[in-house]
Amino acid sequence: MLLRQATLEGIGRGDITLAFRRWQRPRVKAGTGLRTAIGVVRIGTVAPVDEAAVSESDARAAGYADRAALLADLRAGDGRTLYRISFDGVEADARLALREAAELSDADWHALAEKFEKWDRAAPGYFPSILRLIGQNPEVAAATLAERLGVEKLKFKQDVRKLKELGLTESLDIGYRLSPRGSAALEKLREHRL
Repeated sequence: MLLRQATLEGIGRGDITLAFRRWQRPRVKAGTGLRTAIGVVRIGTVAPVDEAAVSESDARAAGYADRAALLADLRAGDGRTLYRISFDGVEADARLALREAAELSDADWHALAEKFEKWDRAAPGYFPSILRLIGQNPEVAAATLAERLGVEKLKFKQDVRKLKELGLTESLDIGYRLSPRGSAALEKLREHRL
């Protein structure tokens, strides 16, 4: 579920508490979090709603001046159900603090090494090679990096997301860079010659 920057800012202030989307099936699940530029937006409820039941106050809670503006902004309804999504606030993205944790304890390092070993069973050394490549080539497009590793761009991006979940990489407008934690992990990889 994509949210415009102005919508995110409204959610962050607490002004926007609802969204409406026409989907063939729900794209978010109640009780989960949606990672965004402002943090993790908590999803409250996700329920089908009849268009006639959308009120003026619903429209304002979704960041629109009125009901007509909200309905005009919705995707066409062919084969799609209108869903009302409530937001339960914003939490900090735990990955942000993790990225800054440059001191790796022995337990941290062993956990990372186990992840790499598990992920690298099909291609030993693949994930450490991604870290090295990003460390040597910050702000280089994913397609270029994928080509250098000899993998498809989509696979490469999915694999970088795994590293991002561990707090090791950061996405940029173009390409990536290592986080302080990623740099520490890369140093450990050098020490252990992995």
